[in-house]
Amino acid sequence: MDFLIRKSINHSMQQVRYVGLFLLFFSYSLMAQPFFEVQPTSKAPQGFDRLFTKQVEIFGISIFATTKTPDSKLLHAAGLLAQYLDNDNDGQPDNQLVIQAIHQSKGAVVMSATRQEADEIDVHRHIPEKVWGNMTILGLYAEETHPDGADRGLFDAAYEEILHLITSAGYANAYPSIFGEKRGTAIALAMDQARGGYFRRVPRKYPDQAWYTYDDKSCDYGCQITEYIYWGITSILGAQDFPGRLDHISQEWRLNTTAKVKVGDPTLYQLLTDPQYAFPTKLPDGKYNPQPDPTESPSTK
Repeated sequence: MDFLIRKSINHSMQQVRYVGLFLLFFSYSLMAQPFFEVQPTSKAPQGFDRLFTKQVEIFGISIFATTKTPDSKLLHAAGLLAQYLDNDNDGQPDNQLVIQAIHQSKGAVVMSATRQEADEIDVHRHIPEKVWGNMTILGLYAEETHPDGADRGLFDAAYEEILHLITSAGYANAYPSIFGEKRGTAIALAMDQARGGYFRRVPRKYPDQAWYTYDDKSCDYGCQITEYIYWGITSILGAQDFPGRLDHISQEWRLNTTAKVKVGDPTLYQLLTDPQYAFPTKLPDGKYNPQPDPTESPSTK
Protein backbone atom coordinates (compact mmCIF):
# COMPACT_ATOMS: atom_id res chain seq x y z
CA MET A 1 0.00 0.00 0.00
CA ASP A 2 2.79 2.42 0.95
CA PHE A 3 4.46 1.66 -2.37
CA LEU A 4 1.23 2.40 -4.25
CA ILE A 5 0.75 5.66 -2.34
CA ARG A 6 4.35 6.72 -3.03
CA LYS A 7 3.93 5.78 -6.68
CA SER A 8 0.72 7.77 -6.90
CA ILE A 9 2.33 10.77 -5.22
CA ASN A 10 5.36 10.58 -7.52
CA HIS A 11 3.08 10.36 -10.54
CA SER A 12 1.09 13.37 -9.33
CA MET A 13 4.26 15.37 -8.71
CA GLN A 14 5.49 14.49 -12.18
CA GLN A 15 2.20 15.76 -13.61
CA VAL A 16 2.58 18.98 -11.60
CA ARG A 17 6.09 19.44 -12.99
CA TYR A 18 4.80 18.89 -16.53
CA VAL A 19 2.00 21.39 -15.96
CA GLY A 20 4.48 23.86 -14.45
CA LEU A 21 6.83 23.49 -17.39
CA PHE A 22 3.93 23.95 -19.79
CA LEU A 23 2.75 27.10 -18.02
CA LEU A 24 6.30 28.45 -17.93
CA PHE A 25 6.72 27.78 -21.64
CA PHE A 26 3.30 29.27 -22.35
CA SER A 27 4.10 32.42 -20.36
CA TYR A 28 7.39 32.87 -22.19
CA SER A 29 5.56 32.38 -25.48
CA LEU A 30 3.11 35.10 -24.53
CA MET A 31 5.95 37.40 -23.53
CA ALA A 32 7.57 36.81 -26.90
CA GLN A 33 4.44 37.87 -28.75
CA PRO A 34 4.42 41.52 -29.88
CA PHE A 35 1.95 43.65 -27.96
CA PHE A 36 0.98 45.51 -31.13
CA GLU A 37 -0.16 44.38 -34.53
CA VAL A 38 0.11 46.32 -37.74
CA GLN A 39 -3.40 46.78 -39.09
CA PRO A 40 -4.76 48.11 -42.39
CA THR A 41 -5.67 51.77 -42.06
CA SER A 42 -9.23 52.02 -40.79
CA LYS A 43 -11.38 54.55 -38.96
CA ALA A 44 -8.79 57.13 -39.97
CA PRO A 45 -9.41 60.80 -40.67
CA GLN A 46 -10.72 61.54 -44.15
CA GLY A 47 -8.17 60.85 -46.88
CA PHE A 48 -5.56 59.17 -44.70
CA ASP A 49 -6.18 55.75 -46.21
CA ARG A 50 -5.21 57.14 -49.62
CA LEU A 51 -1.68 57.83 -48.42
CA PHE A 52 -1.08 55.62 -45.40
CA THR A 53 -1.99 51.97 -45.82
CA LYS A 54 -1.30 50.69 -42.31
CA GLN A 55 -1.38 51.81 -38.72
CA VAL A 56 -0.77 50.89 -35.11
CA GLU A 57 -2.86 52.36 -32.30
CA ILE A 58 -1.63 52.93 -28.75
CA PHE A 59 -3.97 54.27 -26.07
CA GLY A 60 -6.16 55.71 -28.80
CA ILE A 61 -3.23 57.43 -30.55
CA SER A 62 -2.42 56.28 -34.08
CA ILE A 63 0.82 55.95 -35.98
CA PHE A 64 0.01 55.82 -39.69
CA ALA A 65 2.54 54.51 -42.21
CA THR A 66 3.05 54.17 -45.94
CA THR A 67 3.30 50.82 -47.68
CA LYS A 68 7.07 51.21 -48.06
CA THR A 69 7.61 51.74 -44.34
CA PRO A 70 8.93 48.46 -42.86
CA ASP A 71 6.60 46.94 -40.28
CA SER A 72 9.56 46.48 -37.94
CA LYS A 73 10.22 50.22 -37.87
CA LEU A 74 6.52 50.99 -37.39
CA LEU A 75 6.30 48.56 -34.47
CA HIS A 76 9.45 50.01 -32.93
CA ALA A 77 7.98 53.51 -33.05
CA ALA A 78 4.76 52.19 -31.52
CA GLY A 79 6.73 50.55 -28.73
CA LEU A 80 8.53 53.80 -27.93
CA LEU A 81 5.24 55.70 -27.83
CA ALA A 82 3.74 53.12 -25.49
CA GLN A 83 6.77 53.11 -23.19
CA TYR A 84 6.95 56.88 -23.03
CA LEU A 85 3.28 56.97 -21.99
CA ASP A 86 3.29 53.85 -19.80
CA ASN A 87 6.77 54.02 -18.38
CA ASP A 88 5.97 51.88 -15.34
CA ASN A 89 4.86 49.12 -17.72
CA ASP A 90 1.54 48.32 -16.05
CA GLY A 91 -0.55 48.57 -19.20
CA GLN A 92 -2.06 51.94 -18.32
CA PRO A 93 -0.93 55.47 -19.24
CA ASP A 94 1.00 57.14 -16.44
CA ASN A 95 -0.70 60.51 -17.00
CA GLN A 96 -4.32 60.46 -18.14
CA LEU A 97 -4.39 64.25 -18.54
CA VAL A 98 -1.69 64.00 -21.19
CA ILE A 99 -3.56 61.25 -23.03
CA GLN A 100 -6.75 63.33 -23.00
CA ALA A 101 -4.88 66.36 -24.30
CA ILE A 102 -3.37 64.38 -27.19
CA HIS A 103 -6.82 63.05 -28.08
CA GLN A 104 -8.32 66.54 -27.97
CA SER A 105 -5.48 67.82 -30.16
CA LYS A 106 -6.12 64.95 -32.59
CA GLY A 107 -2.46 64.01 -32.27
CA ALA A 108 -0.94 61.40 -34.57
CA VAL A 109 2.35 60.30 -36.11
CA VAL A 110 2.80 59.66 -39.82
CA MET A 111 5.67 57.48 -41.03
CA SER A 112 7.20 57.22 -44.46
CA ALA A 113 10.13 55.12 -45.59
CA THR A 114 12.34 58.08 -46.47
CA ARG A 115 12.37 61.85 -46.46
CA GLN A 116 12.09 61.73 -50.25
CA GLU A 117 8.93 59.65 -50.04
CA ALA A 118 7.47 62.10 -47.53
CA ASP A 119 8.27 65.03 -49.83
CA GLU A 120 6.52 63.27 -52.70
CA ILE A 121 3.31 62.68 -50.75
CA ASP A 122 0.64 65.14 -51.87
CA VAL A 123 -1.13 65.56 -48.56
CA HIS A 124 -3.33 68.46 -49.62
CA ARG A 125 -4.61 66.62 -52.66
CA HIS A 126 -5.98 63.71 -50.66
CA ILE A 127 -6.59 65.08 -47.16
CA PRO A 128 -8.86 68.12 -46.73
CA GLU A 129 -7.26 71.11 -45.05
CA LYS A 130 -10.07 71.14 -42.47
CA VAL A 131 -8.85 67.66 -41.43
CA TRP A 132 -5.07 68.00 -41.71
CA GLY A 133 -5.01 71.54 -40.35
CA ASN A 134 -7.05 70.55 -37.32
CA MET A 135 -4.62 67.85 -36.20
CA THR A 136 -1.25 67.79 -34.46
CA ILE A 137 0.87 65.70 -36.82
CA LEU A 138 4.47 64.61 -36.30
CA GLY A 139 6.42 63.04 -39.15
CA LEU A 140 8.97 60.25 -38.83
CA TYR A 141 11.10 58.50 -41.46
CA ALA A 142 11.96 54.83 -41.30
CA GLU A 143 15.44 55.60 -42.64
CA GLU A 144 16.19 57.63 -39.48
CA THR A 145 14.55 55.13 -37.11
CA HIS A 146 17.32 52.95 -35.67
CA PRO A 147 16.36 50.36 -33.04
CA ASP A 148 19.44 49.75 -30.86
CA GLY A 149 21.17 52.45 -32.88
CA ALA A 150 23.36 53.64 -30.01
CA ASP A 151 25.24 50.33 -30.16
CA ARG A 152 26.26 51.31 -33.69
CA GLY A 153 26.84 54.98 -32.96
CA LEU A 154 23.51 55.97 -34.53
CA PHE A 155 20.87 58.09 -32.87
CA ASP A 156 17.31 56.79 -33.17
CA ALA A 157 15.23 59.75 -34.38
CA ALA A 158 12.06 58.01 -33.21
CA TYR A 159 13.05 59.03 -29.67
CA GLU A 160 12.74 62.64 -30.77
CA GLU A 161 9.69 62.72 -33.02
CA ILE A 162 7.53 60.49 -30.81
CA LEU A 163 8.43 62.62 -27.80
CA HIS A 164 7.58 65.82 -29.70
CA LEU A 165 4.02 64.56 -30.13
CA ILE A 166 3.69 63.77 -26.43
CA THR A 167 5.02 67.11 -25.20
CA SER A 168 3.60 69.41 -27.87
CA ALA A 169 0.12 67.91 -28.14
CA GLY A 170 0.01 66.48 -24.63
CA TYR A 171 1.93 68.26 -21.88
CA ALA A 172 1.68 71.73 -23.44
CA ASN A 173 -2.12 71.49 -23.42
CA ALA A 174 -2.54 69.53 -20.19
CA TYR A 175 -0.38 72.02 -18.23
CA PRO A 176 -0.52 75.27 -20.24
CA SER A 177 1.02 77.50 -17.56
CA ILE A 178 3.89 75.06 -16.98
CA PHE A 179 4.66 73.45 -20.34
CA GLY A 180 2.77 75.74 -22.72
CA GLU A 181 4.83 76.58 -25.79
CA LYS A 182 4.68 80.35 -25.41
CA ARG A 183 6.52 83.10 -23.59
CA GLY A 184 6.08 83.29 -19.83
CA THR A 185 5.36 79.67 -18.98
CA ALA A 186 7.59 77.84 -16.53
CA ILE A 187 9.33 75.88 -19.26
CA ALA A 188 9.73 79.01 -21.41
CA LEU A 189 11.40 80.90 -18.57
CA ALA A 190 13.78 78.00 -18.05
CA MET A 191 14.54 77.95 -21.77
CA ASP A 192 15.21 81.70 -21.84
CA GLN A 193 17.86 81.15 -19.19
CA ALA A 194 19.33 78.23 -21.13
CA ARG A 195 19.53 80.37 -24.30
CA GLY A 196 21.10 83.29 -22.48
CA GLY A 197 18.02 85.50 -22.73
CA TYR A 198 14.64 85.86 -24.41
CA PHE A 199 14.80 85.61 -28.20
CA ARG A 200 11.55 85.65 -30.15
CA ARG A 201 13.54 84.67 -33.22
CA VAL A 202 16.79 82.74 -33.50
CA PRO A 203 19.61 85.26 -32.90
CA ARG A 204 22.60 85.62 -35.17
CA LYS A 205 24.76 84.52 -32.27
CA TYR A 206 23.81 83.15 -28.88
CA PRO A 207 25.49 84.53 -25.74
CA ASP A 208 28.61 82.65 -24.70
CA GLN A 209 27.00 81.48 -21.45
CA ALA A 210 24.10 79.75 -23.24
CA TRP A 211 23.94 75.95 -23.23
CA TYR A 212 20.93 75.59 -25.52
CA THR A 213 21.74 77.15 -28.88
CA TYR A 214 19.41 75.68 -31.50
CA ASP A 215 19.95 77.77 -34.63
CA ASP A 216 17.32 76.51 -37.10
CA LYS A 217 15.68 79.77 -38.20
CA SER A 218 12.53 77.94 -39.29
CA CYS A 219 11.96 76.93 -35.65
CA ASP A 220 9.88 79.64 -33.96
CA TYR A 221 9.71 80.29 -30.22
CA GLY A 222 7.16 77.54 -29.56
CA CYS A 223 9.20 75.09 -31.62
CA GLN A 224 12.30 76.04 -29.62
CA ILE A 225 10.46 75.02 -26.45
CA THR A 226 9.52 71.67 -28.00
CA GLU A 227 13.16 71.01 -28.84
CA TYR A 228 14.34 72.18 -25.42
CA ILE A 229 12.08 69.72 -23.60
CA TYR A 230 13.21 66.95 -25.95
CA TRP A 231 16.88 67.63 -25.20
CA GLY A 232 16.18 67.70 -21.49
CA ILE A 233 14.15 64.49 -21.25
CA THR A 234 16.35 62.41 -23.53
CA SER A 235 19.51 63.61 -21.78
CA ILE A 236 18.08 62.78 -18.36
CA LEU A 237 17.07 59.33 -19.61
CA GLY A 238 20.50 58.64 -21.12
CA ALA A 239 19.58 58.64 -24.81
CA GLN A 240 22.24 61.26 -25.64
CA ASP A 241 25.04 59.61 -23.70
CA PHE A 242 27.01 57.38 -26.05
CA PRO A 243 30.43 57.72 -27.71
CA GLY A 244 30.64 60.57 -30.19
CA ARG A 245 27.16 61.92 -29.50
CA LEU A 246 28.19 65.09 -27.66
CA ASP A 247 30.53 66.06 -30.50
CA HIS A 248 27.60 65.72 -32.87
CA ILE A 249 25.09 67.78 -30.87
CA SER A 250 27.20 70.32 -28.95
CA GLN A 251 26.39 73.10 -31.42
CA GLU A 252 22.79 72.85 -30.16
CA TRP A 253 22.95 71.33 -26.68
CA ARG A 254 25.76 70.96 -24.13
CA LEU A 255 24.11 68.97 -21.33
CA ASN A 256 23.88 65.46 -22.75
CA THR A 257 23.82 63.46 -19.49
CA THR A 258 21.65 63.26 -16.39
CA ALA A 259 24.37 64.76 -14.20
CA LYS A 260 25.00 67.65 -16.58
CA VAL A 261 21.31 68.58 -16.73
CA LYS A 262 20.94 68.31 -12.95
CA VAL A 263 23.88 70.63 -12.32
CA GLY A 264 23.79 72.83 -15.41
CA ASP A 265 20.03 73.38 -15.74
CA PRO A 266 18.46 72.64 -12.35
CA THR A 267 15.17 74.35 -13.22
CA LEU A 268 14.66 72.11 -16.23
CA TYR A 269 15.72 69.06 -14.24
CA GLN A 270 13.23 69.85 -11.49
CA LEU A 271 10.36 70.31 -13.96
CA LEU A 272 11.07 67.11 -15.86
CA THR A 273 11.56 64.95 -12.77
CA ASP A 274 8.63 66.27 -10.72
CA PRO A 275 6.49 63.16 -10.01
CA GLN A 276 3.21 65.05 -10.44
CA TYR A 277 3.81 65.29 -14.20
CA ALA A 278 4.74 61.62 -14.62
CA PHE A 279 7.42 62.09 -17.25
CA PRO A 280 9.26 58.86 -18.11
CA THR A 281 12.06 57.86 -15.77
CA LYS A 282 13.43 54.95 -17.82
CA LEU A 283 14.65 55.12 -21.39
CA PRO A 284 12.31 53.19 -23.71
CA ASP A 285 13.76 50.57 -26.02
CA GLY A 286 10.68 49.94 -28.16
CA LYS A 287 10.07 46.50 -26.68
CA TYR A 288 6.79 47.12 -24.88
CA ASN A 289 5.60 44.18 -22.81
CA PRO A 290 3.20 45.45 -20.13
CA GLN A 291 2.65 43.58 -16.90
CA PRO A 292 -0.75 44.77 -15.60
CA ASP A 293 -1.27 45.16 -11.87
CA PRO A 294 -4.47 43.23 -11.06
CA THR A 295 -5.12 45.47 -8.04
CA GLU A 296 -5.02 48.69 -10.04
CA SER A 297 -7.69 50.17 -12.28
CA PRO A 298 -7.41 53.14 -14.66
CA SER A 299 -9.41 55.27 -12.22
CA THR A 300 -6.86 54.74 -9.44
CA LYS A 301 -3.77 55.67 -11.43
